[in-house]
Amino acid sequence: MSNSVLVFDSGSGGLTVAAEIRKKMPNVQLSYVSDGGFFPYGKKPHDLLKQRILDVVSVASELTRPDIIVIACNTASTIALDLLRAKLNVPIVGVVPAIKPAAALTKSGVVMVLGTHTTVNSAYVKQLIADFATGCRVLVEDSEALVLASEQKLTSDPFDGQNVTQEMQRIFAQHTASETDVLVLACTHFPLLNDEIKSAIPSHVNVIDSGLAIANRVNTLLKMECNLNEQAKTSEVTFYTTGELDSSEVKQRNIELLLDCSLTQRHLSI
Repeated sequence: MSNSVLVFDSGSGGLTVAAEIRKKMPNVQLSYVSDGGFFPYGKKPHDLLKQRILDVVSVASELTRPDIIVIACNTASTIALDLLRAKLNVPIVGVVPAIKPAAALTKSGVVMVLGTHTTVNSAYVKQLIADFATGCRVLVEDSEALVLASEQKLTSDPFDGQNVTQEMQRIFAQHTASETDVLVLACTHFPLLNDEIKSAIPSHVNVIDSGLAIANRVNTLLKMECNLNEQAKTSEVTFYTTGELDSSEVKQRNIELLLDCSLTQRHLSI
């Protein structure tokens, strides 16, 4: 039997992490859970989000019986990872903003961390900065506009990235950002906009995220926790959502292209 991985996100952003897992381990049976019925998480109260995340991930875990759960959402990881690990008897991997590699990469000494309001203002991110980037000036920026734009990109053909361009130009127009040479995408939605983001910011700025590191961690854990099945590629992915099922052929095609799979959509009742 194939090893099973459950990937969770508030919306479609975790697909960027799922794509890296598929590239690294195409033989793994992948289930994806989007909490579309409660999206976006952005500025919702932490206590409300903690209970919601626990409820959704618990139901999804009971349904799919995964070998590993990936919380492919920076907001959820910063506020609910410990709670999930205490309640669920399954190895759980969270998303860590790539602050440590950014600090090692920067030449100017100025790094920008771009995520949701909850993520960039969390104690977790502040601790990462204190632990790994004390020699740098770390700028933190949040953008709900980019989260919404990334979701829109999946349902648009073609996609008009003008809003992304304007948002990135606004962020980098601030005088404090002029020396930035590394941009950390601390929201899993943002890599969906990689091309648009890179074209809108100075060419010398390196853009990094955590997707590949998460895939590597999942690969290591599967080898440690159970015998990693390295047989033929698994071509099907099940996409669960707590919201309404999306009948958009464009979105289905874009997700299938991103994950190199055939996609089955199902509603997850909470």
